[in-house]
Amino acid sequence: MRCLPPVRTRDELIARHGEAFKWLALTVVGLGTIAAVLATTSFNVAVPALGAYYGLGQHQVQWAITGFMAALTVAMLPTPWLLDRIGFRRLFLGANLLLGVSSVAGALGDSFSFVVAMRTVQGVAAGLLQPLPMLAVMRLFSPGSQGRAHGLLGFGIVLAPAVAPALAGVLLDRFGWPSIFLMSLPFCVIAGILGLYLLPRHEAARRQPFDWQGVGILCAGSLLAIDFIASLRGSGLFAPRTSLVLVLSMVCVVAFVRHARRAAAPIVSLDIFAERSFAMAGLVTVVYGFGLYASTYLIPVFLQSALGYDATHAGLALLPSGMLLAVVIPLAGVLTDRYSPRWITVWGLVLFGVSFVLFAWRGGEISYAEVIGFSLVGRLGLGLTVPALMVATMAHVVPARLGQASMVSNYTRQLGGVLGVAVVAVFVEWRTTVHGALADGVFVAYVEAFLLLALSFALAVAFAVRMRPRTASME
Repeated sequence: MRCLPPVRTRDELIARHGEAFKWLALTVVGLGTIAAVLATTSFNVAVPALGAYYGLGQHQVQWAITGFMAALTVAMLPTPWLLDRIGFRRLFLGANLLLGVSSVAGALGDSFSFVVAMRTVQGVAAGLLQPLPMLAVMRLFSPGSQGRAHGLLGFGIVLAPAVAPALAGVLLDRFGWPSIFLMSLPFCVIAGILGLYLLPRHEAARRQPFDWQGVGILCAGSLLAIDFIASLRGSGLFAPRTSLVLVLSMVCVVAFVRHARRAAAPIVSLDIFAERSFAMAGLVTVVYGFGLYASTYLIPVFLQSALGYDATHAGLALLPSGMLLAVVIPLAGVLTDRYSPRWITVWGLVLFGVSFVLFAWRGGEISYAEVIGFSLVGRLGLGLTVPALMVATMAHVVPARLGQASMVSNYTRQLGGVLGVAVVAVFVEWRTTVHGALADGVFVAYVEAFLLLALSFALAVAFAVRMRPRTASME
């Protein structure tokens, strides 16, 4: 007796569901992505409870976060090869199952080392899932509707982390830290069941040998970059260990470029960077990830450390902007289908950068209402940027390179984000020390940090302007 539904081809699914098929398939991918996002964003709230339960300090408990982030970053690298080897359906269902199983196992963990191990497995699953939504949009939708598709995905992906901290807090208070592991499970189950029915069979493709050397170099470079960030926080920018780790990570970059030029089938072909629009979009993505993650860290810290608000008020100040972001992204997707993704990206980045200029302008005199208002300006810009940048990144990539392009885009954003948080944290500490003799020294330090973020977005705008339009008629 057959327990699982038959695996159908894309043509069979289109004949069965009609035009609705692509939206149904996108919903499946979106649910899996929400599960991965929840695993990424919800666990921070459990750190104090986990430390109290196992009798550990925060520097030890942080391994549950660091292990996850390192695994997520590294796990993205083999995604293009896996897509060619086993196909989108098997990769999605396998990663989704891995995330669900590791979530249950983590909730049942009886030792801290096992909890860290399961968080690391969760990171692997999330890393495999993260590049898939962008690829699904490019494969399922025509250029005229890709913006709406990215907008629909963005709505769920952005709303999930906005709601996750509040939901995690309720679960933590009522059921303890193991319940945080289970937040992703309902989405994994639904995505897995629907995926069995709605994701098409893998079309046969030319199989390439796995680029062990290239993946090894990139893994080493990624882990060294993460270690550089840890060293930056622990030892400082000019410590010998920090400099050594930075040099070694740069050596990995050079080594991979040399390898990719010589290898017959590198894990990332340098040819995709020959396309100007993708190369410029990649630079935008790095800087955009830097500014986005850094600002998400900086604003709550500014509210609590400099302005004296408690954690509840700091969280509430960002809630309206989070809700606005969830509303704006789908609308921006519609605009992206009608107008130039390049210029929508530019204006979104400009608005995001202006919000940090406003924070710097008001400094220590900023009111609570102004914090909310300036955050709304920034999230409006972010909402415009997300779907437009996704479309602009992939618009000129040849179909054979879509898997690689999606992985590179997600990888660079993630790496830029990790760097952003570390650099801003160290920058604020450094500038606070420099201005320590001033009565308002701490405010001056944060003003300079906000100006640093504004400068990063100005750099992103310069790169975005150089992206090619999707079509000549759209300019």
